[in-house]
Amino acid sequence: MNWLSGEAFTVFGEHVKWADMIGNLLGLLGLALGWRRSVWSWPVQLLSGAVLITAYLNGHVPGLIGKQLIVVATAAWGWTRWRRGRRGADGIAVRFASWPERAALVVGTALGTSALAWLFLANPSLSWSPWSDAYIFVGTLAAMVAQARGWVEFWFAWIAVDVVGVPLAFNSGYSFSGLTYSIYFVLVLLGLRSWWLSTREPRPTSATVPQGATA
Repeated sequence: MNWLSGEAFTVFGEHVKWADMIGNLLGLLGLALGWRRSVWSWPVQLLSGAVLITAYLNGHVPGLIGKQLIVVATAAWGWTRWRRGRRGADGIAVRFASWPERAALVVGTALGTSALAWLFLANPSLSWSPWSDAYIFVGTLAAMVAQARGWVEFWFAWIAVDVVGVPLAFNSGYSFSGLTYSIYFVLVLLGLRSWWLSTREPRPTSATVPQGATA
């Protein structure tokens, strides 16, 4: 699997690595599947995270590596949760989070980012961009937890992560990641619209996440 860390091609002076390209293409597919509320979004996101960890290992970007570790772990949890929800009587309905849930998500993200940034600042060798790395790490966790719970706010969380992740990826030499994150923005808007509209659909007594065609 050493070829994954090799260079795929060069364009406009930017060196694109195989792992960076393949991992991000899988990430786009996972986001598209999440848009359609497909349970297959989770295994694709899990695979994407595993490939991107390979890409980032030599890049001194612990935030991006941490993000993908979170993707792998949370994708496994979300996959189990959605499969169980589709079978059980208490299926996962796409909905807006309650105000207490939103507050918990925002406060948890802020506290987690601050704590991790403090760790990076205390150990400069861990990150050259401590606040960005910390925010990407914690923000990704918040986004995927929201997706697993079927909250529409999942999409807003991904937008916030990408706003920081795009410039960090380009500045770290992962141009394909930066380009992909830019494309994410379009898919995120489409996904947000789809989930938002689904909250207005009549729901059966046992609403489940339907399977159709995430991050």
